[in-house]
Amino acid sequence: MKNILVTGGTGFIGSHTCFSLLSEGYNVYAIDSLVNSSKKSLLYIEEIFRSRDIDISNKLRFFEGDIRKKDFINYIFKTALKEKKPIDGVIHFAGLKAVAESVIKPLNYWENNVFGSYNLIKSMKENNCKTIVFSSSATVYRFSSDNLLSEDNQLKPINPYGSTKLAVENLLNDITQDANGNWKIAILRYFNPIGAHESGLIGENPLNKPNNIFPIIINSAYTKEKLKVFGNDWPTKDGTCIRDYVHVMDLADGHIKALDFLLRNKTQLIKLNIGTGIGHSVLDLIKTFENANNVSVPFEFDERREGDVCQLVADNSKAKSILNWSPAKSLKEMCIDGWKWKNTNPKGYM
Repeated sequence: MKNILVTGGTGFIGSHTCFSLLSEGYNVYAIDSLVNSSKKSLLYIEEIFRSRDIDISNKLRFFEGDIRKKDFINYIFKTALKEKKPIDGVIHFAGLKAVAESVIKPLNYWENNVFGSYNLIKSMKENNCKTIVFSSSATVYRFSSDNLLSEDNQLKPINPYGSTKLAVENLLNDITQDANGNWKIAILRYFNPIGAHESGLIGENPLNKPNNIFPIIINSAYTKEKLKVFGNDWPTKDGTCIRDYVHVMDLADGHIKALDFLLRNKTQLIKLNIGTGIGHSVLDLIKTFENANNVSVPFEFDERREGDVCQLVADNSKAKSILNWSPAKSLKEMCIDGWKWKNTNPKGYM
């Protein structure tokens, strides 16, 4: 079975993807700096498998470290080789991801997201591993009034976070021009992952103040502190932003299918949107959460945030066609699973 390195493996999307990889029989080397995540997510993954009488102790390895340190990445590759489990591919999540924070601290985002990715890619080349699935973002697109954003839409991010994602995309695109490179690359531009594993044992656990709307909704439902909805004057049906919310397990499945596609096919670069293709306003999300879980979510309106856009909804037809991937979970299921995570782990992974 193939051996996969997952950077940012203890984070929200990384941990759920590790679970899916292990479910499909892959061996996983997970690395993370733990700056905004907890390695307890991997312990809970082991617990889920134990409840199914499955032992994954020899299939999951964790290494704490920072991809800005190339020696650390090389150490992982060498360790895997010594264990006779050479790394066949990489799924790359590691990086900072808050749009608002990136506007305030752009240098942090360029150092972590771009320099870290450069080190990873260079180490991959030196260790003859040339298959990578990269976690990109819909923020690379120029805002458009189009209903759906396709992979051919203009790329023009309006915040540093999006700029760093596009910079890494450009780097990956450039290395495919090397005639002797033989790279296999999938760039997944996903939209707004929410929800949690249905067990309630793993979910989103930001150690710092959350920036994404969904964990803020969950916290407001739990504590009854008002959340802020940024802007009620957008040109939408209810004045709030419209986003494409995708269940984190559907997103994880998209990464597995992209990896499988690369491993089965010849050298190439694919760029795919991963979203549901359905837009929901912030108020839609709040009301669905309230109705699905029979709770109230107190909120108030505030000024628009710098760096936000009105609407981001995916045209996912390319991912459906190339990967045979389709989202399976509804917005209601996303809300139910996210609330179950909160009630199972009210203090997160503490």
